[in-house]
Amino acid sequence: MSAATSSRFKVDDHHEVSALLEIPPNPRHLLVLAHGAGAGMHHPFMENLAAALGVEHFATFRYQFPYMEARRRIPDSPKLLTATVAAAVRAAAAAAPGLPLFAGGKSMGGRMTSQAAAQGTLDAVKGLIFFGFPLHPPNRPGTQRADHLSKVPQPMLFLQGTRDTFADLALLRPALATLASRVTLDLIDSADHSFHAPKCANLTDSQILHHLARTTSTWATSIARTATP
Repeated sequence: MSAATSSRFKVDDHHEVSALLEIPPNPRHLLVLAHGAGAGMHHPFMENLAAALGVEHFATFRYQFPYMEARRRIPDSPKLLTATVAAAVRAAAAAAPGLPLFAGGKSMGGRMTSQAAAQGTLDAVKGLIFFGFPLHPPNRPGTQRADHLSKVPQPMLFLQGTRDTFADLALLRPALATLASRVTLDLIDSADHSFHAPKCANLTDSQILHHLARTTSTWATSIARTATP
């Protein structure tokens, strides 16, 4: 079982947010894990994902964005969101020094992490991990949200459900193909944006979480062996 430690860190002079560090026995990596737009770090998916990652010896540092900390429904500006990501990475590195550092998140949290990386503020991070990258809003296909990915220097892992209405695979695949070897795309058959599959798929939420965690751990291990500090 992972040991959990609650803490708080400053984003800037006006914002401070809470975080939760979970370190399993014999940790191999640390993932700075951001939540999605509609639910905070204590959402069941976030908690279950952190637990599944812990089984794979992956420590996690979950944190709140300021709007979620203040219990507001509307997300902060992209500038504040990306500043929070950068501050979370610094706080995580200080809280668990020595572990290879990765960053990412669910949906919006992952997208804000990639934007922070594209701005050059996540140099200590070895790779980015996206749990359902939101390429576009449902029923509004487009690829503009992927434009900044060409500026991300780190390797990236995209974990996507084939029924995810936030990422039409006919658009996502070619958008990622332009990034060549820096990108790995892993598809979960029949899963939606919440990584839930219909009963007819014979794929439980627990099985999907196990797949997400195992794939993340295997990929991170390969990256950590080759990435420079």
